[in-house]
Amino acid sequence: MSKFVIQGGAPLRGKIRASGMKNAATPIIAATLLTSEECVISNVPKISDVIRMLDILKSLGASVEWTGDHEVTICAKDADIKLLDEKAVKSMRSSILFLGPLLARFKKVAIPEPGGCIIGNRPPDTHFYALGKLGAKITRKDGSFTLEAEGLTGSLIILPEFSVTATENLLMAASLAKGRTEVHLAAAEPHVQDLIKFLNSMGAKISGGGTHTLIIDGVEKLSGPRHTLIPDQIEIGTLAVAAAVSGGEVTIENIIPAHLEIILLKLQEAGVNLEVGKDYLKIKPRKFLRAFRLQTLPYPGFPTDLQAPFGVLATQCQGTTLIQDPLFEGRMGYVGELVKMGANAIVADPHRVVITGPTPLQGQEIKSFDLRAGATLIIAGLIASGETIINEAQVVDRGYEKIEERLNGLGAKIKRVE
Repeated sequence: MSKFVIQGGAPLRGKIRASGMKNAATPIIAATLLTSEECVISNVPKISDVIRMLDILKSLGASVEWTGDHEVTICAKDADIKLLDEKAVKSMRSSILFLGPLLARFKKVAIPEPGGCIIGNRPPDTHFYALGKLGAKITRKDGSFTLEAEGLTGSLIILPEFSVTATENLLMAASLAKGRTEVHLAAAEPHVQDLIKFLNSMGAKISGGGTHTLIIDGVEKLSGPRHTLIPDQIEIGTLAVAAAVSGGEVTIENIIPAHLEIILLKLQEAGVNLEVGKDYLKIKPRKFLRAFRLQTLPYPGFPTDLQAPFGVLATQCQGTTLIQDPLFEGRMGYVGELVKMGANAIVADPHRVVITGPTPLQGQEIKSFDLRAGATLIIAGLIASGETIINEAQVVDRGYEKIEERLNGLGAKIKRVE
């Protein structure tokens, strides 16, 4: 267990480089199981979710080596399903991404239900439905499930929801299925597009990336590629909010503006003074911020993972902001912690919060309930008067690499205490 101790009130200034995307890294790591050849992935963030995914690969007998500061080389030639570390699978939600590759490679996979952040109920039904349409037979028993398929066969699949991880599992499994798979209502997020790019560089035949209709023509074999992960749009949005509320001037490097359109639009709606270049985002000082309305939606809508950081932005905006997040019923847990710090916020129901500002925040001892809430409370601590202590700090390490060191490089005053 660790905690962050933050001395608030310092404006952030300087340059910071965005990390590779967590939500692109996890499915791409799982996808290396689809080939016996060596895969080289660069711009990989050194965060606990990535480390755990790599540990699961190692438990299967795959070779995993850091061959650069943020480059990992993986060879799953000797992977064996019998060696799977079920305890590691159960400890993290992202391990659900191994379902498709393991099924495609080993024809049978038995794993416990994955764990993860307590942000709401996320049953794997859409994964089972999608893989079942490819020919998998699913058996559930005592908190675990078994999937079997002698051979996967392409099919027309209409997903019952825009599930990112179910789309990714389907892409990986269908790449080695017999015949054509057509997926309607597929997720189109940038990290889904990055997985498609990775699979196609392995020799898969996938079209439609960036849309909600995907065509996958199965192939017999995939090879080992080199691939560079896209920058993390969620980290970029988090850093942008931190810079905006601190009143400083921060340039975020290594961005893809096309992935940030709705995020930038909402920042501008809130009165944030920003400049967008080909591969950078500069946040400039502005005294007046205004209330906004926000609803999370599947891409290209506003990402649910940035709802909480924009909640702390709303505390500094003139007027009343309404934020709606229909996906997860546990996403509003951070609001109670902001209220302890002085925010004027009311949780209307599990999916809506009303925040009126601007309100000064005061340092308190608070708790990080989940990954994105943890990052949000760090932002709150940066602008609060006095000292803020955030318990369960290690939760933030799941998605942000050395966040305290990097923010301290911009002038923040954050200390990690183990």
